[in-house]
Amino acid sequence: MKQIVSTPNAPTAVGPYSQAVLAGNTLYLSGQIGIDPTTQQLAAGVEAQTNQVFLNIKAVLSEAGYTLADLVKVAVFITDMANFAKVNEIYASFLQAPYPARSCVSVAALPKGALVEIEVIAVK
Repeated sequence: MKQIVSTPNAPTAVGPYSQAVLAGNTLYLSGQIGIDPTTQQLAAGVEAQTNQVFLNIKAVLSEAGYTLADLVKVAVFITDMANFAKVNEIYASFLQAPYPARSCVSVAALPKGALVEIEVIAVK
């Protein structure tokens, strides 16, 4: 059985998908970009976007009773590998060891012109 998770504390979906789906004890979050949920505007610059992405992820996790400590897999998508170090530094400021498994790939473009998108899986 699956349950849809949604919160006004994260941006509304920009397409036909849910913010997250809870299946058993596993929570699957859709990719988050750096949109401020109060203004629905994309933050300026890769650092501000990455920080906002993690705030959005935390909001969706919290709505389902999860925390960043419950993450088991993270997928990072960036439009420019030159931003890898900046994104990685902010990533490390939000997460603590033991770190979840992670991938990071460069992509040609992201929705709304975002510079970074992150999707996660959490397990309790």
